[in-house]
Amino acid sequence: MFIDKDSLIIDGVNMGTYITEVKYGYHKLWSSKSGRNMAQETVGSFNLFPKLTLYFRKLNKEEMNIISPILNEDTQQVKYYDPELNRKITIPTYTNDWEVACKNMEKGEAFECAFISRKRRVKS
Repeated sequence: MFIDKDSLIIDGVNMGTYITEVKYGYHKLWSSKSGRNMAQETVGSFNLFPKLTLYFRKLNKEEMNIISPILNEDTQQVKYYDPELNRKITIPTYTNDWEVACKNMEKGEAFECAFISRKRRVKS
């Protein structure tokens, strides 16, 4: 979890100074070998895909110049502490759509963006 200011690093940038909150999700998706058998019973297994939703505080222009290129890349490397594994792990992610409202030219409003894992979570 977000245990200290250095526990969430994205593409080498420490997010601790830019966010107010982070939500950790572990989304279950059926594996590719799942389906129904001849008895119409569901068979297969779930895979967990981590999703971290970051809640950014109001950022100034210089800070947005650091953060927005990360959010707009095809993929990011997210390093965070996983409490079940009891260690820091790094996952490849993509981001959802994001937008920030600007009420004046100096500083945008707070906003959120999710980082969704491109690979299933491995326990080993």
